[in-house]
Amino acid sequence: MARRAVETLSELTEIEASGCDDLLERLRDAGRQLATSRPGVGAVAGAVGRVLAAVGHESHLVSVDDLRRLIQEEARALDDSRQRAAASIMIQLRERLDGATVITHSASGTVREAFQQTEPAKVICTVSEPVGEGREFAEEWRAAGMDVELVEDEEAPGRVADAAMLLIGADTVFRDGTICNKVGTIPLAKAAAEAGVPTVVAAEVIKLAPVPGSQAPELADIERSLFELVPPDLITEVVTEEGTFSPDEIATLVDRVPFLSEGYALVLPVSAGR
Repeated sequence: MARRAVETLSELTEIEASGCDDLLERLRDAGRQLATSRPGVGAVAGAVGRVLAAVGHESHLVSVDDLRRLIQEEARALDDSRQRAAASIMIQLRERLDGATVITHSASGTVREAFQQTEPAKVICTVSEPVGEGREFAEEWRAAGMDVELVEDEEAPGRVADAAMLLIGADTVFRDGTICNKVGTIPLAKAAAEAGVPTVVAAEVIKLAPVPGSQAPELADIERSLFELVPPDLITEVVTEEGTFSPDEIATLVDRVPFLSEGYALVLPVSAGR
């Protein structure tokens, strides 16, 4: 979804514009529309915001054609960096996945890439209603020869104790360590905390939001039945390409990545609270 948003932004560079400022303002408007259409998916705001923030610093030095080229180059660089990020996360999870029983929820792309690199001994996969994407996720890994058990969402918390780790992705990781993820994550994370099983979030830095969960943007209509905010006290750690962080260390990571705050401010309004 984030990749498609950046591709859309790159395609829009071909619109007619009277100058760099005009083109940038039109692209910022488009970026806001893209980000606010799926506010629960932090990677959209992160990716679009990064491109706009990066080229905004150069707009006074270049022609319109040069600005178009800069935006397209930044979009390609972003795609390359996301591939490197996924590889880094896979490496960090490798030892923990090897020979382990893992329970996962929904069908995280980052979790999928980690499984491709290192096959767990067994995966317990939730159905993940209301969409039920866990069924296809489970079938994918069964076809690859992995030992996979598909469990109904209401049964899943009772199976967490059988796993060495609850491994999930995240649609957004907020500055205070709150995450936005598929509905049904909270009961799983609570069961993991009670059983002493770590809840590990695998997420690229581009999914980080420079605001606390209390200022999370209002979800779009299509998202309200799909996502929930998981409090940081239910998260053990967040694995990113920059390393592994506890929830209370996320703010430090956000501050180390300037484009997060700058880009977010360009494309998403900050809510006063939820």
